[in-house]
Amino acid sequence: MQTCLRPLIPFAGEALSATLSANAKMNFELLFSAPSSAQAVQTVRYALTGAKGGFARTLLAQTRLIDRLVPAALCDLGVAGLRAMCIELGFDAASLVECADAAGVAALTPGQIALVADVALLAAADYDILVEATGNPSVGYRVAVQALEAKRHVAMVSKEVDSVAGVALARLAERQGVVYTTADGDQPSNLIGWVTWARVLGLEVVAAGKSSEYDLVFDAATGNVTQLDQTFPAPELAELMTLGDDIPATLAARREALRGRKTSATADYCEMSVVATNTNLVSDVELLHYPVARTTELADIYALREDGGVLTRAGVIDVFNMLRRPDEASFAGGVFVVVRTFDAPTWELLAQKGHVVSRNGRYACMYLPYHFMGVETPITLLDAVLNGRPSGAAKPAQCVVLAGRANVDIPAGTVLHMGGHHHDVTGVQAVLLDRRAAAPADVAPLYLAAHATLAREVKAGELIAIADLHNPDDALLGAWQAGCE
Repeated sequence: MQTCLRPLIPFAGEALSATLSANAKMNFELLFSAPSSAQAVQTVRYALTGAKGGFARTLLAQTRLIDRLVPAALCDLGVAGLRAMCIELGFDAASLVECADAAGVAALTPGQIALVADVALLAAADYDILVEATGNPSVGYRVAVQALEAKRHVAMVSKEVDSVAGVALARLAERQGVVYTTADGDQPSNLIGWVTWARVLGLEVVAAGKSSEYDLVFDAATGNVTQLDQTFPAPELAELMTLGDDIPATLAARREALRGRKTSATADYCEMSVVATNTNLVSDVELLHYPVARTTELADIYALREDGGVLTRAGVIDVFNMLRRPDEASFAGGVFVVVRTFDAPTWELLAQKGHVVSRNGRYACMYLPYHFMGVETPITLLDAVLNGRPSGAAKPAQCVVLAGRANVDIPAGTVLHMGGHHHDVTGVQAVLLDRRAAAPADVAPLYLAAHATLAREVKAGELIAIADLHNPDDALLGAWQAGCE
């Protein structure tokens, strides 16, 4: 009997591939108990792009612990560094074969791992599922299409690709009879699963989101805040660690105490766009609310305005900046849903047990304070190949646009370079628009604009439109337009 990790559960008129719970997601035994005869002998082989990156390392390290999951081909521009990393992780040096052409890749025997610098060479490799982690919109899209057209599954880690072409790629996968999926361990997949879990239980999701990458850790003894490796004074926070009766006023005061420090990230907007297409949740405001908040406050903050919160409507996605003391646990980039409560005694009981319920009892926050990157991803790879299930929606829809609004005047002829840790686009602020309400029909998705050249001057405050781009990637543009149909 085949064990099901994510049985298809009908919801909202279509079948969603539902994650039953976070604990179930982490329980590898669900994929190994009572296997069918086919499962009993199958080893899942994957190809990995961006194979020297941080995500890739965590996946490769975890792979070493799972006999039935093996890398078949690893692609990165820095092949020498990739080889050194694999040896450091414990892979047999003799099994790591650097290949310069397709013939070399095709000639490998079982147990050997191709190391390549050119993604085109992956077509010659023998693998079941591609893990796309380049973060490059054009390259990632092309290698995903190559895999899907060869009837290989794809786990998309490059949110930049997914934000432009995810809907089109999912449709291509469906036509090919294979799986296109987000990857467990990244916040989008974890949040999609958590939203689906809540909906399967019949809960109304008022808001869903994640914490930003690095906590704001306030030390009352010094009046300083530490965020990753930076420390700065914010003594006013000492009087703001408790949410006041006027919630927006407390949040504004906390923001003021940070003295203009940037607490949003392009990567956050991108990830939330992927969640949106898989859940039909949309942004409440284009810059997201980004409250500076403590975990215990989320049910009060993500309430409708008439109930004292910040939301103008229900059914939204957002990101918050985690505020905590040094001796308090981190949210760890985890995910949450805020739902409406339904039976007062039930939620009073849950509040007594320590669950986060709003002060008025109308909302509750349910959260998972973790994302373990590639450590979790094997669940996605095994389930996609062995059971044919994605971790996201069966049929995602382009309900939002991850767009770009110029934050300075940008002259015609400017190349919109993408770079940095969060893949920012020079001179452009990422915004998340509801396609059904606030998005102009010709607005350009941010990562279609990335690396393109402006055909005209774009003034500060203007959205970048497709017509503003002199040389957009034709394949990506076609995928975006197809996904919007």
